[in-house]
Amino acid sequence: MSSDFPIVDAHLDLAYNVTRGRDVTRPAREQPPAGDEIATVGLPDLVAGNVKLVCATIFCEPATSDSTRGYRTADEAHEQAMRQLEWYRQQFDAGTMRCVRTRTDEALNRDTGVTVESLLLLEGGDAIRNPDDAQKLFDLGVRSVGLAWKRTRLAGGTGDPGPLTSDGLSIVQELDRVGIIHDTSHLAERSFWQLLDRASGPVIASHSNCRAIVGGPGNRHLTDDMIRALVERGGVIGINFFDKFLLPKQEQGKRRAKLQDVVAHARYICDLAGNARHVGLGTDMDGGLGREQIPQEITTSADLPRVGEALRSGGFSDDDVRDILGENWLRFLRQTLPAA
Repeated sequence: MSSDFPIVDAHLDLAYNVTRGRDVTRPAREQPPAGDEIATVGLPDLVAGNVKLVCATIFCEPATSDSTRGYRTADEAHEQAMRQLEWYRQQFDAGTMRCVRTRTDEALNRDTGVTVESLLLLEGGDAIRNPDDAQKLFDLGVRSVGLAWKRTRLAGGTGDPGPLTSDGLSIVQELDRVGIIHDTSHLAERSFWQLLDRASGPVIASHSNCRAIVGGPGNRHLTDDMIRALVERGGVIGINFFDKFLLPKQEQGKRRAKLQDVVAHARYICDLAGNARHVGLGTDMDGGLGREQIPQEITTSADLPRVGEALRSGGFSDDDVRDILGENWLRFLRQTLPAA
């Protein structure tokens, strides 16, 4: 299977899965299950699916009541980030992945072959211990930061509402200064609106869906006003493939998600935006998920061209399909990444 158009997946936890024992350099079918999770992403699958670019995350996992493997201090979060960055550096050195840093990067402007092009995205701001770390991360190739997953010392997050803290406000200012894109996925609503008010730099939601479809309560998904605000700032919203983030609440656990559910979220955002230029993919389908928790037509990332087929069946034009599969993200990055 091949895609007519290049695909961008704006949220994949590749290095984090390596820390959990996966070998993501192998095809997903060759990776052993992790508990109940059957792998869906490997670098060869991305190449087979014509995935031109991924946002490769550095996911800093906090310790919780359910897990003690995570960090408890900012220094520990920073150590997690550095370990994952080192894995990415090894892939860049080996040529299995390549780091996208600037708007003139050839990966954003022409076909570059079979290497997995990667934009580094930090998910969880506790790894930024102080403003100097923002510059350090930028120099190491990080080009987008999401301040929260759960609550961090910088911002309220999913399931743990709250505002930006004083440390968070100073970090936002520093991220703007060095030229890092703000990822609003996982921000609590107060933090989301404060970020949009205080940040001068570009904003996205790398892997968020529509609250009007999924329902509430909860602050993981975007309200109509949040979607409109991101559109007004020129941002792009990546559709998350987790079934609980695709299905209406009353249908969760009663059926598998399908690609028509992805199309429904894309259509909803396009209707609010008035065009198809602000929605893309941010599947997160390796983010602690298994094959049974993503749309049933998708087995691995090699199947992502089927999203294009579903969009066409849903009434989207070829131009819109091209935009949603990847061009919206590529255009955004050409406009917002550092010039050099």
